[in-house]
Amino acid sequence: MNTAELAEALKPAVAVLPSNFMLDGATYAKGGELGFDGMDFYVAGRGGVLGDVPADVVTATFVYFEPNGIRDGWDRSGTVMSREQAAAEFATCAHEWARTHLGDGPDYRRAADLLERVVRDASPAGAPLFAAWRSLDEPTDDKALVLHRLNALRELRGGLHAGAILAAGFHPLEAVMLTTPYMAGIFGWPEPHPDSSVMQIAWDGAEESTNVAFGRALEVLDAGEQGELLTLCEAIVAAQV
Repeated sequence: MNTAELAEALKPAVAVLPSNFMLDGATYAKGGELGFDGMDFYVAGRGGVLGDVPADVVTATFVYFEPNGIRDGWDRSGTVMSREQAAAEFATCAHEWARTHLGDGPDYRRAADLLERVVRDASPAGAPLFAAWRSLDEPTDDKALVLHRLNALRELRGGLHAGAILAAGFHPLEAVMLTTPYMAGIFGWPEPHPDSSVMQIAWDGAEESTNVAFGRALEVLDAGEQGELLTLCEAIVAAQV
């Protein structure tokens, strides 16, 4: 298995697993307790790692979202707490989700050690949310630490993938409609929504390019360690409760 194939095989752990804390009801409830409305905690927490930047900087990194909704959410959320605090609260929700939803069994300590090397050595080029998340304080317990580092890699892969789909000629809404059309409204895009099915070949090419680019970050591990990381990540995904 080459590193591009490994990148594809790791998608359930890298691209999907960390997103579960963002979609969890407990995260939205925490945002409400803190004083945020609706999606604003997501906008403030995920974007807050960038610091107190103009709203357009956040829209530039939230590629798949309708820009005006993100601008409005960013402006509203700034009155609730500082960007740094919002990012820390959002990360805490990730850590709590891991403690609650990742079952015992997998060797989380070993997974965290392998992930540390990938996160530490990966180039941040094209992935500002990855670079910013990587600078956050990390938790000390193993389950939370694994999810924290997996989310860093989710932001890395997300940045690389966004660059690939834009280079392939996609409008962000077209990308959403091709893969997750049920999310278009949640991402703020008003109807009518386009039919993107004719762009499947371009999408497949962007996926391949993303896997090649993300695979470069995995080259810090030797072949045995790459296989070990995949086995551990598969076990962690399966251990969700």
